[in-house]
Amino acid sequence: MDEWKPVALSELIHALEWDSEHSEYVNLVDLQEGEVICLERVAYDDPAEWWEQMEEAGMMNSDDPEFLVQKAVAEDHGHERFILPPDKFDYHEYEKMSEFIETLADENAADQLRLAIRGKGAFRCFKDTLHRLDLTDSWYEYRHATMKEFVIAWAEENHVPYRDDT
Repeated sequence: MDEWKPVALSELIHALEWDSEHSEYVNLVDLQEGEVICLERVAYDDPAEWWEQMEEAGMMNSDDPEFLVQKAVAEDHGHERFILPPDKFDYHEYEKMSEFIETLADENAADQLRLAIRGKGAFRCFKDTLHRLDLTDSWYEYRHATMKEFVIAWAEENHVPYRDDT
């Protein structure tokens, strides 16, 4: 839609990194304002319950900016203005760790990292091994580049305009 403002890639990447699955808050992309917002999950998941809570609290005529955003989300039943950002579970970080390992020229380091990502505690062991091998910065550069690529593909697939601020 022509009226949507571009969202900063850094905000989409941050939303991707933030685990909101079990939180009482949820991130949403506000296409009208071109930003990622964080709000109470109930306003998104159950607008009727949220309305009831706000009525009981006497907030229905409030000018509070947080209330107004949550009200807009509750009213956006068609999911036109607000959409969920890219999901970290769709990014598949474990797969990215494996891909990173295959980019390494040092076969000894690659072998150590391949071993590190096997079994329980793979993420912690991977990070510890990266640190020991002095590859932490390389991993985070790779991870950032792949996250950026992932959110760009997500934005294009979902017709979300974006601006590169990374």
